[in-house]
Amino acid sequence: MKPYYESGGITIYHGDCREVLPDVSADVLVTDPPYGIAHASNRQDSAWRNEVIANDESTSFRDWVLTRWGDRPAIVFGTWKVIRPLLTRAVLVWDKGPASGMGDLSFPWKNSHEEIYVLGRGFEGHRGESVLKGYTVVTWASMGRCHPNEKPIGLLVDLITKCPPGTILDPFMGSGTTLRAAKDLGRKAIGIEIEERYCEIAAKRLSQEVLPMGVPAA
Repeated sequence: MKPYYESGGITIYHGDCREVLPDVSADVLVTDPPYGIAHASNRQDSAWRNEVIANDESTSFRDWVLTRWGDRPAIVFGTWKVIRPLLTRAVLVWDKGPASGMGDLSFPWKNSHEEIYVLGRGFEGHRGESVLKGYTVVTWASMGRCHPNEKPIGLLVDLITKCPPGTILDPFMGSGTTLRAAKDLGRKAIGIEIEERYCEIAAKRLSQEVLPMGVPAA
């Protein structure tokens, strides 16, 4: 398959990850798959109001990728609302801060966190390093400028910093935050995205020069 974008060790493929994955090779999986909760934002001020995430009806896409990936190192975003991936070694809690989504207003606790699953072995670094500091509860303000479920680039930078060496793979690339973080760290990366509009956004983000660490990409 011909890449949608390829430059400086970063490659994007536009297509269904189930069709593309057999033809790519990578060492570490870092991805934010469909959670399996049929999510659609109902916020009045959201640019993505009532927009449904592709293949979010179940965890079948997430589980297909992880089954094929096997016991190699992986970092996978998710939610407590569905069954965690098999072979999960640890669970990090991403505290999204006070600006996160409203959720059910009849419930007296605001939903302000998501889970990050760590699978496989080979992760590196000391517990006192980086903004994460090796804690299993990490705090980064929620994002949403390019994609309804966009993650903070600083969070992805810190996660990838602790990953084993080699090429990063994100088969649910979205607007390309994982690839942008990998580029900022000088890592090779491959992204796959089923929606072409997000491939275009990701390619534009990746065309920017590498930014000083800690500065968000536009």
